Amino acid sequence: MTVAVDITHRLGAFTLEARFESAGRLTALFGPSGSGKTSLVNLIGGLRRPDRGRIAAEGRVFVDTAQKLFVPAHKRRIGYVFQEPRLFPHMSVRANLLYGRWFTPSAERYENLDRVVDLLGIEHLLQRRPSGLSGGEKQRVAIGRALLTSPRLLLMDEPLASLDEARKAEIMPYLERLRDETKIPIVYVSHSIAEVARLASDVVVLSHGKIAAFGPTGAIMQRMDLLPKEEQPEGGAVLDMRVAAHDAEFDMTVLLSAAGAIRVPRIAAGIGNPVRVRIRARDVMIATEPPRGLSALNMLAGKVAGIETVDAATAEIRIDCHGEMVLSRITRQSLRALGLAVGCPVFAVIKTVAFDQENLSRTGALHDI
Repeated sequence: MTVAVDITHRLGAFTLEARFESAGRLTALFGPSGSGKTSLVNLIGGLRRPDRGRIAAEGRVFVDTAQKLFVPAHKRRIGYVFQEPRLFPHMSVRANLLYGRWFTPSAERYENLDRVVDLLGIEHLLQRRPSGLSGGEKQRVAIGRALLTSPRLLLMDEPLASLDEARKAEIMPYLERLRDETKIPIVYVSHSIAEVARLASDVVVLSHGKIAAFGPTGAIMQRMDLLPKEEQPEGGAVLDMRVAAHDAEFDMTVLLSAAGAIRVPRIAAGIGNPVRVRIRARDVMIATEPPRGLSALNMLAGKVAGIETVDAATAEIRIDCHGEMVLSRITRQSLRALGLAVGCPVFAVIKTVAFDQENLSRTGALHDI
């Protein structure tokens, strides 16, 4: 499921340079507005021709300027989902979905209507017109139309940007199913840490047209310096855990990884199922001995792996919990009061209520083995 990009392209005074190769199921292009995310996804999709470089997906080369090769957009078999659904208002949902099939030769169609309808939970919408749909429903139909082209690659350009928080929460589980239950590589554009942390296997961080960083989601989310200033409070650790038990009495679920066990509000996942957990640095307190008389239920034992001054008042502490890294952002006054130094044994204390639905997600295998 490899997507490989190595391009240079000039847009007026702006030069876009990008080189990465991702084998993840969902590769996020992340960065602030104006960083080059949409320009890059348009180059991958064939809506622009790069000045120099090579673009390939699933072993098929779409662009190679050295070989004077450029496959037109309509021949790339790429599904594209935009910020706006762009449905045909005079057609039913069913007709909108089936419209996508006309662009693919019958011998190359691997998706069918029933499977896509079930995947996206839109069977009850088939006879409606777009005017009778919510924003989240429209976007699910747009995704379904793209899937029914039987694409080799799916591009999603900020598909949740036009939705309110309730509609985003509605559609997110369907995006997870899309990632986990299809074998289509996805390139997903976003400026939201919450979306990237929940969905992505790999992250390409763009800044001023250049790649500032590329790597697995867990590693990138720990790099507070890579995040836009307004998003830095949302940064922290991403842990891939598994369901160890359910506590019926208190309606809780116990999750387990090398870092230890944590308790979260009960989630609908079976024992052994993988769950991704985002732990924001601002939600982590530090103790130098096991706390007593504290309402927080989650304490992960570890050692201080790094200390970095953020500003005059704040410090960032990296805690190695048996090979898993957890971040905490505390005041420099607390840092001094606790006498923290690299190598000190500590406890990362996390409130259970910090694990709301936005910070928990069921995951399949985010990388193919």
